[in-house]
Amino acid sequence: MRMSPMPIAMLAALVAIAGPAAAQNGPALAGIWRNDADSVRIRIAPCGQGLCGRVIAASEKAKADAAAGGTDQLVGTELFHDFRREDDGLWYGEVYVPDIDKTFDGTLELVNRDTIVGKGCLFAGFGCKTQSWKRVR
Repeated sequence: MRMSPMPIAMLAALVAIAGPAAAQNGPALAGIWRNDADSVRIRIAPCGQGLCGRVIAASEKAKADAAAGGTDQLVGTELFHDFRREDDGLWYGEVYVPDIDKTFDGTLELVNRDTIVGKGCLFAGFGCKTQSWKRVR
């Protein structure tokens, strides 16, 4: 399975918890993030009872890869959906991979204030990919 930097970014995906913990921990992930190749930038913000990450900018190559996979409009697409922080410190939610038009379960780990590592798996810990995201602001 081929994964471009953009989808892994999604899988690396990022992002919240319900109730008071969301208020305390959500801001740590809120903001604008870029994948290592800087081909995709997302804004992580509260949505519902969790956090979501929506594409706010993408390179022409990332847009073309997404279009080839069936996602006509990459900018504006929600890559991370309903991420919530669990007791183990990881954030759990769904990651959409536009270049293959699929959604997977994913985790995000806040490594430090400016780095998130996301992981997404095809099934029960198998076929996993990881990607780092760096804070832009």
